[in-house]
Amino acid sequence: MLLLVLLCSALWGSAYPAIKLVFGHWQEAGVEVDFYTRTLFAAVRFIGAGLILILIAKNPFRELRQTPPRFMLYMSATQTIGQYFFFYLGLTLVSGSLAALLEISGSFWWLLLAPLFLRTPWPGRAQWGLFVLAAFGIGLAVYNPGYEGGYPVLGTIILLLGYACGAMGMIVFQSLKLTMGARAGTGFSLFFGGLVFAVISIPVWPEIRVLFDGYILMLTLWLTIVSAIAFSVWNHLTTLYPVNTLAMYRFLIPLFGVIESQAFLREENLTAAFAIGSIIAISAMLA
Repeated sequence: MLLLVLLCSALWGSAYPAIKLVFGHWQEAGVEVDFYTRTLFAAVRFIGAGLILILIAKNPFRELRQTPPRFMLYMSATQTIGQYFFFYLGLTLVSGSLAALLEISGSFWWLLLAPLFLRTPWPGRAQWGLFVLAAFGIGLAVYNPGYEGGYPVLGTIILLLGYACGAMGMIVFQSLKLTMGARAGTGFSLFFGGLVFAVISIPVWPEIRVLFDGYILMLTLWLTIVSAIAFSVWNHLTTLYPVNTLAMYRFLIPLFGVIESQAFLREENLTAAFAIGSIIAISAMLA
């Protein structure tokens, strides 16, 4: 399990600097990174990733017919559309490192939402204390995120909403997996969500050849692979291990994300406040 969790974490961690590189390349080329360009980028990425997973799944269309449509709808709406609508918007407002650190909230969202929807035990007094400690660490990182410009507080709020949608997607998958495997379920979720993004981004379709030059195509291909592998492996792990256990390992995602953002994004600096806040938040997660 740990090796697969490390694989998912390293892949997801690379998504933060890769997406920031896409946005930065567009800005240098004079392209406005607005709602429609972000949405088109998401559409291409997720349609591609979804198709890959559908093609390698065993009996995807038979599983789709056996699955109640509402579960598929909820899965796409939460794990793909909701999560990445907020994620891409938030990533234009904060650094890749801060966005990665906020991934920690996915585990806390899970511990808060799972008792309501899956009837798992509520967090104990010690866990609530760790919530407060992690929130303090994140607040310290937001106070001095090591990234000039942007809107760290607003971006943090938007990203937290996105990670809440991702946690809801994990909850929905607990019902979906009764009739559909991880590869097919993830594939259709990404594919249908990508189609919705494609329809929304119609106004910038005529600019697709300008937007997706060789550099952007390379990054898009990488992010497509990241989505296809990481989501399918992680959802598969939820069929083998308790989701509460997996949620505890999500601290590895922000750890990889911060390291990879610092390595690939030259405009980001690791300030003392951000480093201390990250250590506090990740330590709370480990505890």
